[in-house]
Amino acid sequence: MRKILYINPVGTNIFDEPMKNYLNKYKDEETIVDVKSLSRGPHHLEYYSYDAAILPELLKIIKKAEKENYDAAIIGCFYDPGLLEAREIVDKLIVTAPAESSLHIASTLGDRFSIIVGRKKWIPLMMRNVINYGFREKLVSFKSVDLGVYELHKDEEETKRRLIKLSQEAINEGAEVIILGCTVFFGFFEELQNIIGVPVIDPVIASLKYAEFLIDLSKKTRWYFSKKYSYETPPSRELEEWRIFE
Repeated sequence: MRKILYINPVGTNIFDEPMKNYLNKYKDEETIVDVKSLSRGPHHLEYYSYDAAILPELLKIIKKAEKENYDAAIIGCFYDPGLLEAREIVDKLIVTAPAESSLHIASTLGDRFSIIVGRKKWIPLMMRNVINYGFREKLVSFKSVDLGVYELHKDEEETKRRLIKLSQEAINEGAEVIILGCTVFFGFFEELQNIIGVPVIDPVIASLKYAEFLIDLSKKTRWYFSKKYSYETPPSRELEEWRIFE
């Protein structure tokens, strides 16, 4: 049995129920998924300042999830906010996020990929993540549908039309896999994939399946995030004395 917490890192629960239903559709039978949003904060993360504002509560939720014996936590935004920081403060909890998960899967399913995002504003931060994760040479292009988070499902036929057009452009440029660069693109991948004829990575599903994979890997081989350098945990004395994540 695996117990996973999917965190919508925004100060609204509007996505919680639809996301839980979506995750339950694709989870393994032996996986239990809970969905949680923040108690307060921005209702989307389209601005980098919003991205920074959610980190304190996000890290507290993740640390609490470990104490509540979850096997994994998923940070549900394609910016992957707090991913490295979260892996630093946990002792045994698997932590995944949509972009890193999607990039690993896409690079296995094809040699090169393109990422379709909502707005051009999002691209610089996402590009930094692509570079930091080591996938720059695999990236063909970023494409933008020029729609904000709350517009993606407002007129789904128009969103589909833009996704199809941009995906076909990306394929003509050399992409073998398409990544949908926002968790609120959930529900579009299957029809798009059937139309364009290449794998389309839904980042919500990618982060879920990557979490399940890493949980199983950790249980069977004890392979876990290395604490030698990058993910070295702060001294327990400081964590206890300063009570940062309580």
